[in-house]
Amino acid sequence: MAGKKIGVLALQGDVSEHVRAFSAALTGEGEVVEVRSAADLAGCDALAIPGGESTTIARLIAESGLREAILSFKGGIFATCAGMVLVAASIDDTRFAPLGIVDITVKRNAFGRQRDSFEADLVVVGLDAPFHVVFIRAPVAAAAGPGVEVLAEIPQGIVAVRQGKHMVLSFHPELSGDLRLHRLFLAGL
Repeated sequence: MAGKKIGVLALQGDVSEHVRAFSAALTGEGEVVEVRSAADLAGCDALAIPGGESTTIARLIAESGLREAILSFKGGIFATCAGMVLVAASIDDTRFAPLGIVDITVKRNAFGRQRDSFEADLVVVGLDAPFHVVFIRAPVAAAAGPGVEVLAEIPQGIVAVRQGKHMVLSFHPELSGDLRLHRLFLAGL
């Protein structure tokens, strides 16, 4: 993990929580920067795309000129909740075109409204004990392509995947205080 530079997309959503979690996971062996432009993304080894409102984040990505920069980015992407929707190959919505970075088909708001949000202990491939997860108006992946490793599923669908350097989660690990998924992602860079 030494010397890693992690960018956090800072357009909307739980940006500060991701900055804190990655800063703690790096344990002083790198830096975390907020990304608001293509110039901010330059030199980053990874980009975290936080949860928030996916339609709003997609619009802000386009308005800030970041779409092409993200599409051509060679580092790893750590996408949570709305980030899952944004990086998917396809989504169940026509309000915006997802980035198509990870070969998954995503169903937005798979659990219903905000009041239907919940927490659970989830078995995740690569972790030695269950991970306490927070689902907030979360999506799920209905399908994953052949190059995608499914890390966790629940009855409603796939909630964690890895494809190459990318890790995509439908929940909010940055809210748990548990840094194992951040560290697992960093180890794969």
